[in-house]
Amino acid sequence: MIKLRKRTVALAAVLSFSTCLVQARAADSMSMDELVAAAKKEGQLTTIALPHDWCGYGDVIEGFKKKYGLTVNELNPNAGSGDEIEAIKANKGNTGPQAPDVIDVGLSFGPAAKKDGLLAPYKVSTWDSIPDSAKDPEGYWYGDYYGVLAMGVNKDIVQEVPQSFADLKDSKYANSVAIPGDPRTGNSTMMTVYGAGVAEGAKDGAEAAEKGIAFFKDLKENGNFVPVNGSAQNMAQGTTPILFDWDYNVLAMRDKLAGNPPMDVVIPSDSVIAGVYVQAISAYAPHPNAAKLWMEYLYSDEGQLGWLKGYCHPIRFNDLAANKKIPQDLLANMPAPEAYAKAIFPTLDEQSAAKAVVADSWGKEMGAQ
Repeated sequence: MIKLRKRTVALAAVLSFSTCLVQARAADSMSMDELVAAAKKEGQLTTIALPHDWCGYGDVIEGFKKKYGLTVNELNPNAGSGDEIEAIKANKGNTGPQAPDVIDVGLSFGPAAKKDGLLAPYKVSTWDSIPDSAKDPEGYWYGDYYGVLAMGVNKDIVQEVPQSFADLKDSKYANSVAIPGDPRTGNSTMMTVYGAGVAEGAKDGAEAAEKGIAFFKDLKENGNFVPVNGSAQNMAQGTTPILFDWDYNVLAMRDKLAGNPPMDVVIPSDSVIAGVYVQAISAYAPHPNAAKLWMEYLYSDEGQLGWLKGYCHPIRFNDLAANKKIPQDLLANMPAPEAYAKAIFPTLDEQSAAKAVVADSWGKEMGAQ
């Protein structure tokens, strides 16, 4: 009886998943009104790894709920990209509340998840305005927003604000420079190492990692590097008076601290490194129509401007700017556009090569476990 019951449960899961796939395929040819109706029938969207202070996601989620009346089940807001992929894998055939419908991950995770059969294709109605370089041609994943690496500077402690990676070598910045975490496990930190390598003259991904590690090793030996994660709390306390992170995180930190202490946000003049994140729908999404509706919202003008309010450059930024749809007050709160003019978007191959070097050498060179 036990074996029969297990088989019955397994069969039910397969049938339920098959039904979801049929519904997902049917939604591809739906009108917007039909999609909204189908999503409301499902009643819920399950997200994962969307902290409310990241890119203004708190307001974006509320805007979606208010517009369409769906419940949003938010899983593990502080998870990383790898955790999101593992959540899909762990919930294949599971239609319960722990199965994510959608993911927001670092660029390199999109193609890998597609290769592993974890994603479902869907092209939003604004598809043509998403740059070809930032999307899978079949619609399995597409860029959502990007940021560039920035320095946050506590002006109560740092009297002369650095403008570049090179400036940080000066002894006046003793016990001052911090990064978000371990570059072997965090994308923003790995790209900070990459950025330091580019500032040192690196020409490719592996060399960027090598030179970047050498840069931070020198900072450590000279006493300028602080082996503490950069955070709003540590910034306010003066533990990490100069810290690196994506510009949207540092700008949000500036707002959160509200002048206590006063902060400057600087895009390093000698290395402007951009990082793209991507959206995708799980191939095992319990709510496939809600997932599609979520994508339509995110890539609408309203959704894209929601990210811009959170200091992220939405992927349709150029299209919105060309059509004069960006309120000037949003741009006024960000660093000058000229600071972004030299932005470098490392390719997947370059990032992969850099990650391999960091995984192999960071611990040995920095004395980290």
